[in-house]
Amino acid sequence: MRLAVGADHAGYELKGLVLEWLAAAGHQVVDLGACEFDAEDDYPDFAAAVARAVQSGEAERGIILCGSGVGACITANKVPGVRAGLCHDTYTSHQGVEHDNMNVLCLGARVIGIETARELLQAFLRARFLPEPRFRRRLEKLLQVEREARQAPSPLPPEGSPRQRSQ
Repeated sequence: MRLAVGADHAGYELKGLVLEWLAAAGHQVVDLGACEFDAEDDYPDFAAAVARAVQSGEAERGIILCGSGVGACITANKVPGVRAGLCHDTYTSHQGVEHDNMNVLCLGARVIGIETARELLQAFLRARFLPEPRFRRRLEKLLQVEREARQAPSPLPPEGSPRQRSQ
């Protein structure tokens, strides 16, 4: 499988192991950084890069590591077509793919250990979307929400706009 992987400083060390595991398992891996440790880097940069790689088809799935996984997950889900899930147990790692067609796995490098990370990756990568009518129906509803959100005005006004100053 072709995978995009990214991590900020908090996930940097674990990302190195993840890249080794994925390569050893025969996956094609696109490393989207961080390529060196920088305590001042920002998770949205790497999460967005991975999400865009999945969105464009450059990668079939993505893996993002940050401290808790929360910020990376929020960021990745802003990219249309991405269904990122924060998983810290094997059930959600495979169930997210099987029921929700999750295509990006977010991991909290400060939350889980090395062996748990390996188990989560295996569960995520082995799983396939189950095309049962109820899962397809739910996925279509999710995609409809995404389409509607793309057409809605931004909830945050530009900085310095009259709407923002009056609040």
